[in-house]
Amino acid sequence: MRDDSESLRDLLARRPARIELDRAALAIARFEYPDLDPAISIAQLDRFAADIACRAGDLSDGERFIFAANSYLFDELGFEGNSADYYHPDNSCLNRVLETRRGIPITLSVVYIEIARRLAMPVHGVGLPGHFIVLYDDGRLRVHIDPFHRGACVTEERCRELARMETLDAEMLAPVDKRYIAMRIINNLRGIYFTTGQSAKAVRLLDLLLAADPSAAEEYKQRGVALVQQHRITEAVADFRRYLDLSPAAPDRERILDQIRKLIVWLASRN
Repeated sequence: MRDDSESLRDLLARRPARIELDRAALAIARFEYPDLDPAISIAQLDRFAADIACRAGDLSDGERFIFAANSYLFDELGFEGNSADYYHPDNSCLNRVLETRRGIPITLSVVYIEIARRLAMPVHGVGLPGHFIVLYDDGRLRVHIDPFHRGACVTEERCRELARMETLDAEMLAPVDKRYIAMRIINNLRGIYFTTGQSAKAVRLLDLLLAADPSAAEEYKQRGVALVQQHRITEAVADFRRYLDLSPAAPDRERILDQIRKLIVWLASRN
């Protein structure tokens, strides 16, 4: 079996990848927890799914599944949104979400989606602007569910409130694929690492994104910034130049050129 990190890279690169969402999320969590053993989290999800199946009884009934899943996950196990410490990196790490039973909308949704997948239930992620929910749709019953708010069933009006938008296009309420979900988790971690000055982790994350898409101009610029913070100046200059090569009409071209000149002068002063 291929290493999950390689399969994750294939998924991000839009190459054929059979990696399931739980393993993709756990591969991402390794940026925060390098020694993570995915088998432990996989076993937890297996156990949760088995317990819900026992409680639901008849899995051909969507309402019974949703009731059993919500009662078990949110009432019995106590999963809920971590509003008090929303931007902690643990909230983006599936292993920690399973351990603490706290998370952000997308990782709590991954828990729900992956339990449903084990039971062959039609649950998919929905990427609202600024929020993430899931959709149960078996052709007879169609329900949007908000795992961050303890499995609340949400109307389109509530979805607009969650997204803080007056109107929502139909595509905003449509299911998204595994790649979209993985990228959104990565982007959450990327934002945290830059905000908190964790440049080494930011570089590793950007290494993954650039391995998946070597033509991603913005990622070169961001990695250049993180490399400067690590005093890896020669590499930073190379990334800034690559950014300009890929984006010759960039609106910040002059600013980046000025940054390159200053970095070269600094390097010369060190020799």
